[in-house]
Amino acid sequence: MARAANPPTQFDAAAELRRPVEGLEQALRRVIRGNGEPVHLALVALLSRGHLLIEDVPGVGKTTLAHALARSLNCTFHRVQFTSDLLPSDVIGISVYNQHRESFEFKPGPVFANVLLADEINRTTPKTQSALLEAMNERQVTIDNTTYRLPEPFMVIATQNPIEHHGTYPLPESQLDRFLMRIRMGYPGWDGEREILRTTESWDGIESLQPVATAEQIREWQEAVREVRVDEALVNYMLAFVAKTREHENLDLGVSPRGSQALYRGAQALAFLEGRSYSIPDDFKRLAVPVFAHRVVVSSRYASTLKRSEQAEALVQEIVEGTEVPL
Repeated sequence: MARAANPPTQFDAAAELRRPVEGLEQALRRVIRGNGEPVHLALVALLSRGHLLIEDVPGVGKTTLAHALARSLNCTFHRVQFTSDLLPSDVIGISVYNQHRESFEFKPGPVFANVLLADEINRTTPKTQSALLEAMNERQVTIDNTTYRLPEPFMVIATQNPIEHHGTYPLPESQLDRFLMRIRMGYPGWDGEREILRTTESWDGIESLQPVATAEQIREWQEAVREVRVDEALVNYMLAFVAKTREHENLDLGVSPRGSQALYRGAQALAFLEGRSYSIPDDFKRLAVPVFAHRVVVSSRYASTLKRSEQAEALVQEIVEGTEVPL
């Protein structure tokens, strides 16, 4: 008599879910040549139900990564070019009077999409930047005392040039805290840039991308990430260097509880992305800088030749390296 096949385990089910994610990453890496770390971290943000801030100098592929990720998902996608004359209503929508019905009608703005690309977000005024606060935190917008829910999944991918560049308005701490992580593209290596030059004339790049994941699949991935096990010792490990950011003499503002939640979810997503049903200390160490550095505020007393954002990254890295790893 033949033996019955073993029922699939929870790990097998997670592996089956993860295969399309691997296909998504491969598709993105065909567009983003050279350093693959930004692609990996962008997927961590997606799986964590978080928002992503990409900061770097012009011309290194910030918008390309954001646009490529959006095109790879079979979801609604809107792009807004943030400029100094952009109004909040240009982002979230506006109520317009309908003469035939003799009433106001709400015209949704581009924020009503699964993926919103806020290109060069720090080139618009703080008033317009703040229009995204409610959307990013509560996934809803309120206009004229009426609340409208945003579609699920909902993700903001924002790009910005370093604040030292002309024509930029620094994002306030309250808005930075709503981004799960801030990443940098960096310059491609010698071989990576050669590959970019060789393929530019013969390849359509982003236009060749086909959707490889639906909104329903993304929601399934995000639910599976929540099932990744995080040992209590790792929670204490993370809280140890969170506490150090709040006590450090060279930091005026430490990591918020929202930041702690972001790193916890990010570590779960990274473990899922790399084929594990449990988190390890390296997950937290690897994500600490991109998740925490934009949340802390460096003291003006801290003299350094580095720029303020680089100082924050160096201090967070120092704190993490100085925290004992649980056995």
